[in-house]
Amino acid sequence: MAASDEKNYITPEGHAALEAEYIQLLKVERPEVVRTVSWAAGNGDRSENGDYIYGKRRLRQIDSRLRFLMQRMDLAVIVDPTLQQNLEKVFFGAWVTLYNLNDDSEHCYRIVGKDELDPSKGYISWVSPLAKSMLGKAIGDTVRANTPKGEAAFEIVDVRYSVTA
Repeated sequence: MAASDEKNYITPEGHAALEAEYIQLLKVERPEVVRTVSWAAGNGDRSENGDYIYGKRRLRQIDSRLRFLMQRMDLAVIVDPTLQQNLEKVFFGAWVTLYNLNDDSEHCYRIVGKDELDPSKGYISWVSPLAKSMLGKAIGDTVRANTPKGEAAFEIVDVRYSVTA
């Protein structure tokens, strides 16, 4: 299966964020840039017209991002973690609290889609090595994963399926 054909698993919140960005670009930003470009085009020589040159470049960027967002939404498979039945195991959308056996620290991660990554919030992709090592495991299980500091061992201490940590 080609990477472009791979399903885009995403939470309902992640899908809503993609839609909101798409609508913002399409209904607000793009029309503003089109107005600026039209105004700038009416000012004569386009070769030295910064508003025109920048506006055309920004328009291409917006159109490219709109195409990308549409493709990601077309491939989206929305997985609602609040409907999960097997609550003691780690699956897509779960908040997982891990105890790092190497350095006695605790970390909380949410397993989300590729388009939802946000390390500052603890959101990790379901295809990341750490998330893959946790999938299907339960509280008390030990998992190993490569981290920036090398291989680490973690114990799963909590699994939750709420929207927030």
